[in-house]
Amino acid sequence: MKSKKNIKSILFTAIIVSIGMFFINMSLAATTGKINVETANLRKEANADSNILEQLSLNQEVEILEKTGDWYQVKYKGITGFIKQDLITTNGEVEEEKTISVKENLTENQDVNNTEEKNEQIIQEKTETNEFKLGKYKLAKNTKLRIIPSINATETIEIKQDAEVNAIEIINGWICIEVNNTKGWIRQDCIKTENEQSQEEQKEPEATEEESKEEEQPKQETVIKTQFIGKETVNLRKEPNTSSEIITSYALNTTVEVYAEENGWSKVKINGKEGYISSSLLSDTKQETSRNLDTSRRINNEATETEKEEVAEEEPSKKEVVPGVGSTVVETALQYTGYRYVYGGSSPSGFDCSGFTSYIYGQHGVNLNRTAQGQYSNGAAVSREELQPGDLVMFGTSSSNITHVGIYMGGGQIVHAANSSRGVTTDTIDSGYYNNKYVGARRIL
Repeated sequence: MKSKKNIKSILFTAIIVSIGMFFINMSLAATTGKINVETANLRKEANADSNILEQLSLNQEVEILEKTGDWYQVKYKGITGFIKQDLITTNGEVEEEKTISVKENLTENQDVNNTEEKNEQIIQEKTETNEFKLGKYKLAKNTKLRIIPSINATETIEIKQDAEVNAIEIINGWICIEVNNTKGWIRQDCIKTENEQSQEEQKEPEATEEESKEEEQPKQETVIKTQFIGKETVNLRKEPNTSSEIITSYALNTTVEVYAEENGWSKVKINGKEGYISSSLLSDTKQETSRNLDTSRRINNEATETEKEEVAEEEPSKKEVVPGVGSTVVETALQYTGYRYVYGGSSPSGFDCSGFTSYIYGQHGVNLNRTAQGQYSNGAAVSREELQPGDLVMFGTSSSNITHVGIYMGGGQIVHAANSSRGVTTDTIDSGYYNNKYVGARRIL
């Protein structure tokens, strides 16, 4: 009798073990997927406002753990986070929820509770016990920004010693700073303390009374001569060299006030904007246009005095050419090919796609919305067959899901901030990825 009970006990145990192994195997059966867009954000939580843990590029493979609503929980290089479902192409079905035992569920709930308690403790330390005050600081040494507060996190740009930064958040000795429209994390010891900054300010020599008066009275520059733009389109640059940043462009015969001349460049002011123009592109007199010459010949050779007055009445006033249109926008954009891609960046220290387009158009006096989706409402819609240089070209899955934007160059080419591995570059839209993801275009100027 006892032998039979032992046999039943053994069989029961074997069945339990088999069931357990079944669920373990089910949990170990991994589903993988590939990123199907140019850049996808791996986020800490399953929502679009959550912190970004890592950025993944087109065709990079991830392990899919489970599905939560329209998000996938994935693992990539040891980092676990969430990516939108429509940004991943899977190689199989993904379960909505995991099947786990009662004991595992209790353990998981306990871990969640412990994590929440730790998070609350961190928040409390951050808001109550940490003496560090948010605000403006200077860096104590050269340091690189990281995308998350971790020593193993991906680095973005390097910030030099004594650069002024804005501290906006602190977590466990890591400071989130903002500099040149770019955000990132650095260690707290990279920032000068208030005492260090105060001591430096005290060391600065006090200005004498005469120096103070000189500073209070800005130097008045004198106009040495007035000239005119001597070419169809001329660039006003920030510094006296052809590699310098273009402030804006001006059309033929625009009036120019010249303040100084040196090494073939003229320091000028045009409609309140100051900069430099190559002296060879300026003229002492206005240039005759072909239209003016034709009108002049007709008046001199054919018209009577009465006809001259009629012609003058009929002649419309010359319409000023809008600076920075079409190919000029493309010319500016191409100067930044090879520059770094930085998520959230909108300056030469690093661009993302919409940051690049908004910066380029900003150089021509035009303000665009900050995101690719937002820029789809700027300007006027234009068909693909009518594309012209300077048009914004949008990509995504639909007009309500724009994920990328570039500037059309002509000939089926765009210049854009592609991703972290390629930076600012050029691509064709007549075939491949950008042909398949083409949504529409907008004419800004």
